[in-house]
Amino acid sequence: MSQSPTDHTDDAPPTTWKKGDPIAAEGLPTTTGDSIVGRTVTINRPAAELFAYFRDFTNLPRFMENVVSITPIDATRSHWVVKAPAGRTVEWDAVVTDETPDRVIAWTSEPSADVANSGRVEFRDAGARGTVVTATIVYDPPAGIVGKIVAKMFQREPAIQARRDLRRFKQLMETGEIATGSFTRKQHDEEFA
Repeated sequence: MSQSPTDHTDDAPPTTWKKGDPIAAEGLPTTTGDSIVGRTVTINRPAAELFAYFRDFTNLPRFMENVVSITPIDATRSHWVVKAPAGRTVEWDAVVTDETPDRVIAWTSEPSADVANSGRVEFRDAGARGTVVTATIVYDPPAGIVGKIVAKMFQREPAIQARRDLRRFKQLMETGEIATGSFTRKQHDEEFA
């Protein structure tokens, strides 16, 4: 008996599947890459509040370490500038492809992107625990596997960043700030002035 790309007998997230097509199962465009990353975090805040904050893309650089800027173009399109290895930046325009208020937002890069990508962020109610936020990203690393290895060395690889960014999003939404392990230049100057 043949299994469709989305038929699974377990409840494992598609990003962990060894068989089948996790990209199709997540409902993401297959034209944006062949590497998939999925991360989940539970945040002690209502889904509506988290969705509203995330949907204002200009907020994302506050907790996404490698995002330099996001500039809205119109209601569904935005221009992204993101840090890349070796001090470079990459840019693309993204378009929202699916949006259900307080539940899900999905996007894909437009064809001229430096890094083809698409993604989906879901917000599911977790009762008294808050909201389960799941981010799934599909991307095509520049220079293929070599680019992926170089990106990992410089810790600019999406799998590494997704985990860190979601942790920072949780901190920001639950405490109003992002914990750091060291002084920023401003903090250092204030402390030792």
